[in-house]
Amino acid sequence: MDAAFFDMDGLLVDTEKVWLKIETEVMKVLGGVWTPEHQTHLVGGSMERTVDYMLAVSGSSVAPEVLRGWMIDGMVAELADGVQAMPGALELLGDLRAEGVPIALVTSSLKEIAESVLAAVGREHFDVIVTADDVSRTKPDPEPYLTAAALLGVEPVRCVVLEDSPNGVAAGTAAGCAVVAVPSLLPIEPAAGRLVVSSLTEVDVARLRALVPPASA
Repeated sequence: MDAAFFDMDGLLVDTEKVWLKIETEVMKVLGGVWTPEHQTHLVGGSMERTVDYMLAVSGSSVAPEVLRGWMIDGMVAELADGVQAMPGALELLGDLRAEGVPIALVTSSLKEIAESVLAAVGREHFDVIVTADDVSRTKPDPEPYLTAAALLGVEPVRCVVLEDSPNGVAAGTAAGCAVVAVPSLLPIEPAAGRLVVSSLTEVDVARLRALVPPASA
């Protein structure tokens, strides 16, 4: 295994409930109603997709850039109080680091939001950080994971992606990586090159290595 790529929201940290809170509060300002079912349409997506969807649901005429600012400000303020790591996440990061495996954080969230999370969990866990600001196409496009692999100088086929959303799984698979899926709000089915578990506590470095094909001679 040449590298491990971690998603952020819902995989590394328990931020899906934070997103739901901020989306609900902002939707009230827009004059609409927001439910957990609405949130499932946005899991693993970009801020642009979130803004467009919220404007469509609410019917509001608020400018997209204004709504975008409200969402960013709300998330950054909420995350300033800290965020909870998902079970097994920090332990797995520590074990990978102990074995010298390069690690990248690859998220569809904007840099400002990722920085707030990193302030809580520790930037030192990651050799490379790829956010929505670093790519032209976010997940489910493979560009984020291909970018991380290029920055680390590794072959995607020798890497493992850890994700919680169908969008993220699709991106990792399209990039040519093995994938570990820990479904959060949406189901993810097992498939070739994909391990589905209920928690990162079920995964260790050896199990990740077993997903990667042997290096060619």
